[in-house]
Amino acid sequence: MTRAFELETLKIRMNDADLQLLDLHQRIQRALRALILDGALDPGMKLPATRMLAKSLCVARDTVENAYVQLHRDGFIVRREGSGSYVSKTIGTELRGAARRRMKLQDQKQGANEPGSGLSRRGRMIFESGGVTDQQAIKAFATGLPETRSFPTDVWERLQRQALKDYRSHVLLHGDPQGAEPLRKAIATYLNLERGAKVSPNQILVLSSTRQALFLCAQLLVDAGKAILLENPGYFGAKKAFESAENKIVPIDVDSQGIRTDLLRADRSGANCVYVTPSHQYPTGATLSLERRLDLTNWAAENGGWIIEDDYDSEFHYDGLPTACVQGLDKYNRTIYLGTFSKTLYPGLRMGYMALPEELVSAFTYARSIMDGHTPQILQLTLTRFMDDGHYNSHVRAMRKLYAERREVILDAINKHLEGIVTAVRPKGGLQIPCLLATGWSEQETIRRAATAGVMLPGLSRLYAGEEKQQGWLLGYASLTAYEIEAAILRLSNSLRKK
Repeated sequence: MTRAFELETLKIRMNDADLQLLDLHQRIQRALRALILDGALDPGMKLPATRMLAKSLCVARDTVENAYVQLHRDGFIVRREGSGSYVSKTIGTELRGAARRRMKLQDQKQGANEPGSGLSRRGRMIFESGGVTDQQAIKAFATGLPETRSFPTDVWERLQRQALKDYRSHVLLHGDPQGAEPLRKAIATYLNLERGAKVSPNQILVLSSTRQALFLCAQLLVDAGKAILLENPGYFGAKKAFESAENKIVPIDVDSQGIRTDLLRADRSGANCVYVTPSHQYPTGATLSLERRLDLTNWAAENGGWIIEDDYDSEFHYDGLPTACVQGLDKYNRTIYLGTFSKTLYPGLRMGYMALPEELVSAFTYARSIMDGHTPQILQLTLTRFMDDGHYNSHVRAMRKLYAERREVILDAINKHLEGIVTAVRPKGGLQIPCLLATGWSEQETIRRAATAGVMLPGLSRLYAGEEKQQGWLLGYASLTAYEIEAAILRLSNSLRKK
């Protein structure tokens, strides 16, 4: 038996929040369409005459007529001259068939609506391993956040206006996947002068981030199922990138001199790539000794391998001069250098770069062009001027001094308020402090208690592979004022000592 037309149901559908911005005839048309698709209006059902429905809805007849016309064009209703308008029987048959197919599919695949269902094997692996979460607000003691509140935005905005004026509509077009040539020149000059590198602008590839660089390395240098050597402990972002490419992670332990090259040489996994943070090991803060740097380059040459050197925060070295990068020492050209502006400028810029051996440049550029095309040209050209005019080096020097002061503040606060709980490892540089928990303290329990006091404690153990994990924290301090550091450490102490 055919159901009667439900006027009140139509009125309810017309008042749905997602229809409120539409014209009135569109709201009527969308509401009727939804009722037909849901099966609330039976196939073959006669719809009210336009005059009658218009009167019931208190709208003009033309409004309803326009809605009916569109439904007829889309095939949801049929109109018969002298008889009226009816819900299409064809649509009804298709809907009933689709409903039966959906029910059959649900019977065959229980749990098909669960998160992660329908993904490929690689997709499921990525989903199950989780993503990488970035802190989107300044909070004690999130890692990887530089000082942003004192960034010279007025200078940046002025340079951006100049770039727009000089390049005009050119910056609105697609850019070179390898990066704007002026910026590549500025980066190459900086690396050669400040980091002891040996690169030309043609070897630079401008990217959105270090993670994108790692993803490219994982895709282009290591086959699925093959091994990749990573520092232990090490940067979890690198681990995620290589796992997503189905690479086998082989951890190589580090000590006070950085990655142990004796273990590197003893490895029998067949790996041809090693990921390292030689200038400031993440998270221990160790600096790779010169002897091991040279041994690392010899290992790569002897095995036809690649060194992926992540120089993520070497600009911020506080005790003496920073060590020259491995790339500049590598006479065999087996080193891929990764750099980022997220730490030296601000993370929202989303810009990093690679310095590649010449034989890899084309392949990496092609792969990058497939991923996201290019980095926004206006940002590249603004950054170029920022570097060429001396603002970049000036800003880095100012931040280096500021971070050195904040390092002393957090070390003093830890020694004063957290004695007997953790021991802070004094880093030579960087934006975070490794802290080792004393015996009897649980990392997870301290993290839980700190959260109740509004303090974030990034755990240290998650950065270790294998069963032997160091319990502790990695406290980011660069984005916090001296007052904020002292206050947060005091809140943390009170929350941990509370019985």
